[in-house]
Amino acid sequence: MIKEEMLQRVMEKIDLTEEVSDDEIRIKIRQVVLEETRDVYISLNKKEQICNEVFYSLRRLDILQDMLEDDTITEIMINGYDKIFIEKNGRLFRTNEKFASKEKFEQVIQQVVARTNRIVNESSPIVDARLEDGSRVHVLLEPIALNGSTMTIRKFSKEITSMRQLLKLGSLNEELLEFLSIMVKARMNIFISGGTGAGKTTMLNALSNCIPKDERIITIEDSAELKIFGIENLVRLEARNANLEGANQIKIKDLIKASLRMRPDRIIVGEVRGEECIDMIQACNTGHDGSLSTGHGNSNRDMLFRLETMILMGVNLPVHAIRGQIASAFDLMIHISRLRDRSRRIVEISEIVGIENGEILLRVIYEFEETGEQQGRIEGRFVRKNQLLSIKKIKERGLIREYEKLLFKYDNR
Repeated sequence: MIKEEMLQRVMEKIDLTEEVSDDEIRIKIRQVVLEETRDVYISLNKKEQICNEVFYSLRRLDILQDMLEDDTITEIMINGYDKIFIEKNGRLFRTNEKFASKEKFEQVIQQVVARTNRIVNESSPIVDARLEDGSRVHVLLEPIALNGSTMTIRKFSKEITSMRQLLKLGSLNEELLEFLSIMVKARMNIFISGGTGAGKTTMLNALSNCIPKDERIITIEDSAELKIFGIENLVRLEARNANLEGANQIKIKDLIKASLRMRPDRIIVGEVRGEECIDMIQACNTGHDGSLSTGHGNSNRDMLFRLETMILMGVNLPVHAIRGQIASAFDLMIHISRLRDRSRRIVEISEIVGIENGEILLRVIYEFEETGEQQGRIEGRFVRKNQLLSIKKIKERGLIREYEKLLFKYDNR
């Protein structure tokens, strides 16, 4: 209640139609809070909290701001203005926070969406956007959302995602780290599959940061969230929704086609969901080795079926022709899963070795095998099932000795 009263007093004293800096706003808020609480005892910490809350309501994302700045929170789910859930340390909690009103929540939604030049309204009630820190935002307005408008924010680590970080988290082991680093340097075309929240984008970021720094990279995303560091020749492209008139939409498939004329060494597509899949596959089949992408799937085999379906959304081709295109486009499939203890791990790395009897042949190279469970934490090991059959690219890049050393090193442990 105090926050709403202070907010009202501040708005009475500031002309928000004029350009006012953040510092000026903070000074005015502090003055108002001190004046209004002169005859009431409120601790300095509480006064500082009130000042921050009022400032966040005016210039930031209101009650969400503290959650966004808390690095232990990985996801924020708002189901209507008065129900807010967070994911913290892999577990979901309902918070005690709520927006002052439905109108305030909708104002925050418009604020988020406007920053990425997107539009959300009754005629276009679903939108994907992002925050300045790269966090992914999905909005769905009522009446499509029956319980009130919803907003889901997937936060990303502010640190550079590296393979070493994934090693510390147990997502892979030393052998897989070295293996995948060699595969990226050898310009293998790699596809990452997994369910929602499994860590596909995190893995894509980590693999991307293994790319040699002298290459030209083009990233294509629906909402830009990839963080690739150290590469100067980097072009980042982002799709665009249609405007109010339904015109000027730029799809991922348009960006993939455009990227082919930009002399890329590699193309990285954040996620394929539909007809743009055929353009991604054609890019991989036209000399752009080393390309990376992700998609939603329950396993590597399931992902292949989904790729077929996505291609059929855009072109009418015989299934055997589609499978041939997929088999020649990708070299490796990585499947990531969120296990029952909430940990995210690579559970399978498979090699596409060709077509047999009309089916794409998958050869499992590494697999995660559970060995038990201790104090709610799944224990297991990454087992090498086979060696790679297709080593042409490894030889061409002069990495065959490095790969052989890897096999010898871990065979003798």
